[in-house]
Amino acid sequence: MTNGITLLDALAQALGADAILHSEADLAGYTEDWRGRYKGPALCVALPGDTRQVSEIVRLCREHGTPVLPQGGNTSLCGGAVPAAEGRPPVIVNLSRMRRIRRVDAANNSMEVEAGCVLAAVQEAAAVEGRLYPVSLGAEGSCQIGGTIATNAGGTGVLRYGNTRDNVLGLEVVLPDGAIWNGLTALRKNNTGYDLKHLFIGAEGTMGIVTAAVLKLHPLPTAHAVAWLAPESPQAALDILGLFQCACGSRLSAFEMIDSNQLDVVMAHVPGRKNPLADAHPWHVLVELSDTGDDAALQDLLQRILEQAFERGLLRDAVVANSGAQRAALWEVRHSVSEGNKKAGVGLTTDTAVPVSAVPRFIDEATQAVRRLVPGLPVLIVAHLGDGNVHFIPFFTFDAWNALPGRDAMAASLRRVVNDVADALGGTFSAEHGVGRSSLAEMAHYKSPVELAMMRAVKQAFDPDHLFNPGRLLP
Repeated sequence: MTNGITLLDALAQALGADAILHSEADLAGYTEDWRGRYKGPALCVALPGDTRQVSEIVRLCREHGTPVLPQGGNTSLCGGAVPAAEGRPPVIVNLSRMRRIRRVDAANNSMEVEAGCVLAAVQEAAAVEGRLYPVSLGAEGSCQIGGTIATNAGGTGVLRYGNTRDNVLGLEVVLPDGAIWNGLTALRKNNTGYDLKHLFIGAEGTMGIVTAAVLKLHPLPTAHAVAWLAPESPQAALDILGLFQCACGSRLSAFEMIDSNQLDVVMAHVPGRKNPLADAHPWHVLVELSDTGDDAALQDLLQRILEQAFERGLLRDAVVANSGAQRAALWEVRHSVSEGNKKAGVGLTTDTAVPVSAVPRFIDEATQAVRRLVPGLPVLIVAHLGDGNVHFIPFFTFDAWNALPGRDAMAASLRRVVNDVADALGGTFSAEHGVGRSSLAEMAHYKSPVELAMMRAVKQAFDPDHLFNPGRLLP
């Protein structure tokens, strides 16, 4: 028999009844995304405790023709980790019980972890050994390593350390037929054919379930210098970035820009957050230098660069953190963006990236394009300026959104005109969030037929039954 009851019974027998959730109350936290924008039914949630159990789940689902939806911390911004309202309800495979840090090899600057490890826990375990796992993002207290790998997560450290892809040495993956691929190499150099791990990094669970990874570590910085700046404009911020890059090299670890609209939302809706500067300014930048050694040399370097920026008329104001607590407070403002926006209204978040040199032009042209559709519409800007990733967010209050006719069509039109500007400047519509469900139409629109055909061929080779995270990534 291949009905749902038989599959539930088989899963319960394989994992234990306590590892299978199927009541409506138990499913509630797994079938809706954290912003409340995507929701759909699931047959059950399976909570495997090891890779062998993941393999058994996949094998049983394949026998019954039931879709498999891998899920980590469920922090996706594009609907990639919860069921769709249509289609056959999937088995959600949530890896939260697989959270062992298997080993840390400080001499090799690597660590092997299970996919359910929370990102912050991985960072802490590395720090105990005097090492840094550098992928850092606002959801690091809840997102899981498997999810960051599946989406090739970016964050605030990309400028210095690269995306998740640049910090993964090896993977363990359960394939759609239940086979386990052990690619947990800790090597920097291995020139023996296709580098298969890259097929799964950024694949959003459409070709396999990442169950463990070997991560690349770096020396743990012991010195930091952080400042909050008010540049004259985005172009001035770009010029200041150039000053820091020339003077600091790899010691420049973050260069984040937000506009006054975004800062106002954070201050109004997240308790304890305030403007780091005494006066209001249209643009803000958070810059961090980090290195080994002590803080004094970095602080002096930071001060010298700020003086140059003031002398060239690039800066309106700046404040330098003088303690670890002040440094943390500045970063809390930046990391409170998503929380503030969720509370304030409906932000149509985009995930564009353009060449760094084109960021000021992109912001200007995208703003004009949006306001041709909705005159006077507020826009929030959150930019990882150092790597060209701009979250350009047309923003509606809840009342304005609820009063808007044809909301879905308007949202699609606003995102499309923003993405058109990015595309014209040699950019992309998805830089770090992934594609999920929300950007399928953009994949179909911007990707060439040749590129889509290659992607579909790879998907077909690994998942011919199309049971792994269907309706995601590929239109």
